[in-house]
Order: sequence, then C-alpha cells, then structure tokens
Amino acid sequence: TPTLSAREQEITELISEGHTTKEIAQRLCISAKTVETHRAMIMEKLKVKNVAELIKQAIRLGIIKI
Repeated sequence: TPTLSAREQEITELISEGHTTKEIAQRLCISAKTVETHRAMIMEKLKVKNVAELIKQAIRLGIIKI
C-alpha cells in the first residue's frame, strides 16, 4: 500500500471534495504549482492516470472516506 504524506492526504481529500487547484492552493496557503506537484506525486504513488482514478483508488485504499 502506498504511503501518502499528511499533506498529500489533505490534498487528496480536497480534490475528492471537488475543490479546484486554485481553491486548494488558497486554502493551504501554497502556490497552485505546489498543489499540481503534490497531485502528480499522489497520482504516481497510486499508479493512476487521472483524478477520477485517483479518487476511486484513494477510497479503495481507505485514504479518504465517503
């Protein structure tokens, strides 16, 4: 099972709630580019190609709750 950092888990949750990159960046006081970098790392760790797969896999692995 891939291990996500606390920040990656936080970003995964916000993505699953439908927040945009810009909204996530503002909420976490980081740049949009940093959010994109985190998302890319999360997708790499979970071996997924898009956000829909990311959310599905995160639920399957128990990273996020419905």
